Parts: sequence; C-alpha cells; structure tokens
Amino acid sequence: MAAKKEPVTQAVRALRAAGVGFTGHPYDYARGGTAEFVEQLGVDEHLVIKTLIMEDEQTRPLVVLMHGDREVATGKLAKQINAKRVRSCDPKVADKHSGYQVGGTSPFGTRAAMPVYCERSVTELATLYINGGKRGYIVSLATLDLLRVLHPVLVDAAQ
Repeated sequence: MAAKKEPVTQAVRALRAAGVGFTGHPYDYARGGTAEFVEQLGVDEHLVIKTLIMEDEQTRPLVVLMHGDREVATGKLAKQINAKRVRSCDPKVADKHSGYQVGGTSPFGTRAAMPVYCERSVTELATLYINGGKRGYIVSLATLDLLRVLHPVLVDAAQ
C-alpha cells in the first residue's frame, strides 16, 4: 500500500512560516472526531486537541482548543471570557470564519483572525496532535510551539 500524500494546507504554510517543526499524520477520514484518528494511529485521545469554532451571544467567532476526550463546558467558558453565552457555530458559519471545512479545522492559518482560547491542561503536554487543515490530516508538534504561535488565552473549561 502506498503512503498517503501529505497535503500542503494553509495550516502547513502557517506552521512552516513560523518555523515550527511538525510531523504529518494522514489517516482515512470517514466520520470525523478524534476517536477515528485514535483508532487508526493508536494515540491517546487526551493528546489529540480539537479545534472548535464557537461564537458568543453577539455571534463573534472564537477558537477553542480542547482535549479530544473532553467537552467544552460552555457556561464556564463564557464566564471566563466575559460573555453571556458561548455556543458552537453552525458548520457553514464555522467554515466561513476559519476557511476550513468542519472536520478539517486547524487553528493555524485561519481565514479570519479570531481570539484563541486553550484549555489550560493542554499546556501540561509535551507534544500534541492537532488538525493540519484538512479532513484526514493531523500534525504533531511541541505544545510550546502551539503556545508561541497562537498566543492563546488559557481557560479552565473542560467537562
């Protein structure tokens, strides 16, 4: 079986421009979610970070980075970012803000500049896995590089 060709996405371009070393992990995408990647590559789901496009009560978009095995407690997040409410964006709206298709959303190289909020416990990981800007493509990189490039606001919003 031939190796999967690795894409050159906007996320890959952004990582290269920032001088970030990363390893690409193509996989067979069928239904989405971190569990699919975990099943195929045998990685701990806690190390796989979801990129979620959400919005506040005024429909202002924001990026939330969360462990694959956790969900976002939207009420806790809203309080920490001084919003009345936070909810997931409709997939088409999320695609418009990020420039990526849901299931292939990366926090790197988004179409629109958005505030980035990261679950605080992600900073405890040495290395993480995160979407590389295309369905079926995850990149692994040092957590310190993610923090250096994205400058996320750290939050305690896991449930």
